[in-house]
Amino acid sequence: MERLIAIVLMQVAFGAGAATAVNVPPGHAVATFAGGCFWCMEPPYEKLPGVVAVVSGYTGGAKANPTYEQVSAGTTGHAEAVQVVYDPKKVTYEQLLDVFWHNIDPTVKDRQFCDGGSQYRSAIFYMDGAQRQAAEASKAALDKSKPFREPIVTEIAMAGAFYPAEDYHQDYYKKNPVRYQIYRSGCGRDARLKQLWGDKAGH
Repeated sequence: MERLIAIVLMQVAFGAGAATAVNVPPGHAVATFAGGCFWCMEPPYEKLPGVVAVVSGYTGGAKANPTYEQVSAGTTGHAEAVQVVYDPKKVTYEQLLDVFWHNIDPTVKDRQFCDGGSQYRSAIFYMDGAQRQAAEASKAALDKSKPFREPIVTEIAMAGAFYPAEDYHQDYYKKNPVRYQIYRSGCGRDARLKQLWGDKAGH
């Protein structure tokens, strides 16, 4: 994807040895999901009641403070991801997981739609034991109820450093709606989601 670059000014240390992340208000929690292009993973979460922030960024790799160019080259180990700050009293982690599944293709490894490479892998990065248990239970339940035959290959891994992406990427679908729709349509995302999930696609 062709993207411009700037700098995001959001930082608070998060997690053991982690990098920067959005500020988390008291009583709120954080969830991190990788579903291919982070532009496309912001909208379904930002419309959810109880979600107070969604930040695009990079995680899952070892390189500190990666740039978009480095991540997109596929050499950092990072994946494009979104970090979701939410109020557990208004929306549950299980609901966030449900939104995640229905906005990705969980049947392909190191790819989402037209974007290939480990930087576009699908993954759930859990913050603690409770999130890990919920993610694994969700995946197991989906294995039994999925409306497609292919196995689910989405990664479930411990969350590490999360690096917010350059400012130009944040809320890209709002800042550049025409370019966003051209990309999303051209990438075949909605067509594949419909094929996988039917009427539940992208909810």
